[in-house]
Amino acid sequence: MKAIILFDSYFGNTEKVAHAIADSLAGKAEVQVLRVNEVKTAQLEGIQLLVVGSPTRGFRPSEATLAFFNNLPTGSLTGIHAAAFDTRIDPAGVTLKMLKFLMKSFGYADKAIVNELQKKGASLVSIGQGFIVKDSEGPLKEGELGRAAEWAKTLL
Repeated sequence: MKAIILFDSYFGNTEKVAHAIADSLAGKAEVQVLRVNEVKTAQLEGIQLLVVGSPTRGFRPSEATLAFFNNLPTGSLTGIHAAAFDTRIDPAGVTLKMLKFLMKSFGYADKAIVNELQKKGASLVSIGQGFIVKDSEGPLKEGELGRAAEWAKTLL
């Protein structure tokens, strides 16, 4: 099985999650980890699993992640199994009521990534996942890399 883990990362947290996912899949799949702005459409040919991750920025994926999807032709992910993840702040730690309301209303990057994957023809193998960072720049909450590795095992 061939798999590609695509990610964008501002402070290194999403990249760490992407590598934890890849490490968990290694041995069961031939895995590549690439930044979304480095992948060429031709690299997606012949893969069976695509996992896309982004930090949540303004309740949505990063600009580079959105640009990746905008450059993909319609139907280009047909026949590919896919999953999405993001990194996000913990809503339990947010004290501003307005921010909590916005987080609940607009959600996180994983939902938009799931929608884009489906629009391009991919078949989802999981609901989107969110991995918690302690602050806007991180670090990741303790145990999140282990949780990412466990989630990755469910994608096969």
